This record gives sequence, C-alpha cells and structure tokens, in this order.
Amino acid sequence: MNPLELPFDTEEMVIGLKHWIECESPTHDAAAVNRMMDLAAYDLATAATVERIPGRMGFGDSLRARFPHPNIGKPGILISGHMDTVHPIGTLDVLPFKRDGDLCYGPGIMDMKGGNYASVEAIRQLFRASLETPLPVTILFTPDEEVGTPSTRSLIEAEATRNKFVLIPEPAHRDGGATIGRYAIARFNLRTVGQPSHAGARLGDGRSAIAAMARKILNIEAMTGPDCTFSVGVIHAGQWVNCVSSYCDAEAITMAKTQEDLERGIKRIMAMQGEVDGVEFQITRGVTRPVWPPNQPGTMALFEIAKSISKDLGFDLLGRSQGGGSDGNFTGYMGIPTLDSVGVRGDGLHTLSEHIEVSSLVERAKLMSALVMRLE
Repeated sequence: MNPLELPFDTEEMVIGLKHWIECESPTHDAAAVNRMMDLAAYDLATAATVERIPGRMGFGDSLRARFPHPNIGKPGILISGHMDTVHPIGTLDVLPFKRDGDLCYGPGIMDMKGGNYASVEAIRQLFRASLETPLPVTILFTPDEEVGTPSTRSLIEAEATRNKFVLIPEPAHRDGGATIGRYAIARFNLRTVGQPSHAGARLGDGRSAIAAMARKILNIEAMTGPDCTFSVGVIHAGQWVNCVSSYCDAEAITMAKTQEDLERGIKRIMAMQGEVDGVEFQITRGVTRPVWPPNQPGTMALFEIAKSISKDLGFDLLGRSQGGGSDGNFTGYMGIPTLDSVGVRGDGLHTLSEHIEVSSLVERAKLMSALVMRLE
C-alpha cells in the first residue's frame, strides 16, 4: 500500500489530539508533564515498546518508543519532539480546546503537540497496515525544550548518534515549509544587587536593584542588530512596595545566524557586568543552542525526498534556515541529517491565540508516514 493512501481520519485525529491538549504540561511542572507522558505512552503502547526515562534536574520524564522491526537496534530514524509547553496550568480557562472550521485552538497545540500527535498517528497507521519501514523507527519525547533542553540534551544527542536520520515535528512555517538549519541561541541569568532601605522614611539611603535592572534591560535590548538579537523575557523582584529592592533577577536571550556572531554577542553582554552607583550587575551563562548550519549535504538529500513527497500531497515544500531554536540545533550541529518543522501548520504559537489548521493533521501524518517508508 502507498503510505499516502493510508486511512487517516481527520475527525478521529482531532478527538485524539483533544486529550493531549487538555492535559496541560508547562515545563516547570514536572508532574503535569508526566501526566502528558502517560497519555502519549498509552497511545503508543499498541504499536511500540515504550520506555519511560526518569527526569532529572527537577524536570519531567522522557518517553522512548521503539517500533517492531527485524533490524531494531541498528541505525534508523529518530522522531524527536517535546511535550512541554510555555503555557501555565489554567491557560485552558482562557484558551480552551475548540474547533472553528479548519482552525483548532488550545495551549501547545501548535508547539508542538499537534506535530507530535500526527507523527504518532503516522507510525500507528503503518503498523496497522503491516507496512514495514526500511529502517527501524524510534520516537523520543522530552520534557524541557522550552527552556533550552538543559536536562535532556545529552539524551537527545545519544539517541541521535544511534540513528541515520532525525525528523523533528516542530511547527511548519506559515507556507508549510521545513527547516534545514537554525540560528544559534544563548541564554543568560541576570541579577542586580542593590542596597535596601525604607522607601518612605529612608529612600535616599537605598540603591534600587529594580531601577538598575530596568536601565540594563534597555541597554541590552538596544544592542540588537542584523547579526545578533537581544531580548529580556523574564523579571522577578521585590516583596514590599515600601522597601527599596535589594535584588532583581531577569533572564535574557540572544540569537545569531552564525556561531561567530553569537560569540561576539556573548562577549558584549558579559562585558556589561560590574558595579555602578552602588549596584552590582551580575551575569551568568545559561544553556546554549549551537548553530545548525544550513545546506548540509545529508540534510539536503533528506529534504529533497520530503520535497518530492510534498508534491504528491499537492504542495511545494520550501526549506529555509530560521531562528527560534529547537532540538534540531543539536542534531544538525552534530552533522546528522535532520529535517525540522515537519509538524502541523498553524499560527500564534506561545500566545493565547495558538491554533493549527485541522487539515494539516492528515497532511503532515501522510508526509511523515511516506518519509519513514522512503528513507533507507
């Protein structure tokens, strides 16, 4: 049977995906992520041998599923995705799972539970049809991608080295295109240390860590240019409005198209450390995603296969390098042929309007099923 003729059912896929979306799984809630891994394990169990890998560093577990194959254990295909989302528990109250025509809404539905679910359904349909892939297939779901993959990078890289190809069902580009390279990303933990005082009776005696951080944030974001961007997205400080703040913590991220540009950007921000007007500014390096250079021969050969399949599906698959970061940074940097953004189409990821195009569930499931049948 041609994998493009497998009996994918849009309505059944929407129902199955609904369970995943209504199981909220923010990165920093390990128990919530584990509940999501429970659902995925249940859906995979009828077709695969499922292994639970305990979490570490305070994050949730990972899930590895291996599908029956005569050459199991030999290099094959790794489908790698994350089950954590940026949406806190309770987001369903303001962004409930709902369908409106060809659009379906919900927290994490685009990034990246929709693509993960389509991939699982693709392999399940092949299994039900008794279609044997040329290469063994492994699915790996991890719990911490949204914070830079600090606890599972080594797991992903180890699994990738055991395989010939890596497919990552992150969201497709707006035109349905795939990612064949990604920019480098570095994270930083920022802290200002001031001098506390009573904000009413002794305001002049204090040195506000919050005010100092506000000035530093403006300076950091002003460094953004065409080669390197800077953004501060998290800030925590203060407990009492009548106290001059003694500490302020923030998190920054920088992104660059080349490793050289990233290193220059890192030097610029690290050079901002020091003390000014009695307030110390401290910076520590967080996790870094290396550049995945575009147009690597193995990746491009993989992309051409996907492109030929997309034509049979009725669209032209375009490939481009992009920012945003994913676990494809790691596998692509390692030189393993990697095709990213083969997940669902949609828009609004990381926002309260996050949604997918329902029609893309079957489209991407067919793309995935045909890909794993073509790779050898």
